[in-house]
Amino acid sequence: MKTKLNPGSITVLLVAASLGLPALAQSNSQQQPQVQTGASTNANTPNQTTTPETGTGKAPLPEKTNEGFWGHVNPFARKKWVNRQLDPVKDRLNELDQLQAKNAADIKDVDQRAQNGIKAAQSTADQATQTAGQAQQKADSANQLAEQASNKTNQLGQTVGGIDQYHSVNNTEILFRPGQTLLNEKAKDALDQVVTQLQGQKGYVVEVEGYSRTRGMAGVENSQHMAEAVVRYLAEHQIPIWRIHEVAMGNAPANADNGEQHTGSMVRVSLMENSLAALNSPNGGSPIGATQ
Repeated sequence: MKTKLNPGSITVLLVAASLGLPALAQSNSQQQPQVQTGASTNANTPNQTTTPETGTGKAPLPEKTNEGFWGHVNPFARKKWVNRQLDPVKDRLNELDQLQAKNAADIKDVDQRAQNGIKAAQSTADQATQTAGQAQQKADSANQLAEQASNKTNQLGQTVGGIDQYHSVNNTEILFRPGQTLLNEKAKDALDQVVTQLQGQKGYVVEVEGYSRTRGMAGVENSQHMAEAVVRYLAEHQIPIWRIHEVAMGNAPANADNGEQHTGSMVRVSLMENSLAALNSPNGGSPIGATQ
């Protein structure tokens, strides 16, 4: 016997099916993650060394491959279920934010220490450069002093080597009338110039050579009297007597600076200096000749 369904009964069955299917799908979707989580936990428990490391140091979130009857998206999922699925993700995001903030602080601290180290190294380098510059200046000054001392030593050696060697600086001729042995005013003026040249000088001697027209012993005596008059005048004007060398030449011819020979009653005063006179001069030249 066949039962015939009326249209009202068919409508009731369709409504019941539409209300029952979402509940069944939601129930399957709520139970499925628990089974998978337990399986994942059981699978990872025996061998924990296979768990990959994450930035937070915790195990990664399990991947869910089955979302129930509706697949990956359940259009009828409730808000609590959605929040329950998103809470672990939010926690991991917060942990990542904290880890990122900590890393940023560590990087900033390392950078600050590096900058401080660079500044300290630069300061040390600048100080070392300044010290090296001062040392270089002292070394240059020491080299200059050593060079000056070496020059002084060489000059002193030359002075000692030539201290007994005299050379003529200039000559002054004092003329006398025949038979006269006294100094006139013109002769005294010439000798005064010689005295002025020798004031404060060192390393010199004065050669006084007397010449006469008279021959024989009379000429020698006459030339000696004229030379003695010149020596006496120089000694009276603060010229040390031990620096004066006197000689009577008689009627011997007097050799001039130009090579000519002169005869007559005269006294030649020759200024002679050695290396000590050059040492006493600031420019190393002839101090006696410089005052002419």
